[in-house]
Amino acid sequence: MQKSITFKNANIFFSDQGKGTAIILLHGFLENSTMWKHIIPIISQRNRVIAIDLLGHGKTDCLGYVHSMNLFAEPIEAVLKHLQIRKYVLIGHSLGGYVALAFAEKYPQKIKGLCLMNATSNADDDERKALRLRANKMIPNNFLNIIRMSFTNLFSAQNKILFREALEEALTEALKTPLQGYIAAQEGMRIRPNRNHVLKGNSFRKLLIISEKDPVLDFKTALLEAKETDSKFIIFPDGHMSHIENSAILVETLKSFIRTC
Repeated sequence: MQKSITFKNANIFFSDQGKGTAIILLHGFLENSTMWKHIIPIISQRNRVIAIDLLGHGKTDCLGYVHSMNLFAEPIEAVLKHLQIRKYVLIGHSLGGYVALAFAEKYPQKIKGLCLMNATSNADDDERKALRLRANKMIPNNFLNIIRMSFTNLFSAQNKILFREALEEALTEALKTPLQGYIAAQEGMRIRPNRNHVLKGNSFRKLLIISEKDPVLDFKTALLEAKETDSKFIIFPDGHMSHIENSAILVETLKSFIRTC
């Protein structure tokens, strides 16, 4: 059951389940908190799990046409303050990882552990920035086609067949994202700074989940990032959508990471 708070006149939705160490789950771009629905029942057996709909995603409202990573992080702090939770483990998928880094940069003393799942502390390169700009120019007139194409391209040809049902379910959720939420998130990701220092300069537990066939994040670059930021990492064999393509390994990996925190 989802709950909500009001932040800057925007409704922020989240779920809160279980007892124990607080685990904060942050979904990716064009996703929402439902992406964790198979993981929450397992993790919440021993932990308190809070899954939040980020700005402009799920049932949460937008706050303008640029959702910077810092702005994304502000409602998260408001939710956790509302719940009176002072220390927690952050787990972020893709965009959620970028938001988790911005949050950890501002509140490092509150972080027990940080897991970047198919996410990076590097800024976008020039090619990626250009792609985001082009997408924002095209999306008003091509919303359905762009969402469908960008989402299905996250899967290999084999996995499009193997995980067809889960892909279509995730695509259905992606298509619920409002146009404003799409544009604001793309611009926020485009302008986000490098945050290698957040990983390298803090003593909380860190884990990078890296996928060999991730079409969004270069595998070799991700390995180098882990080495240069002194972060532990684990390699998954498939692509960007680890919660679908490598769900069993992911659950065990997250359980193990949480225990170390």
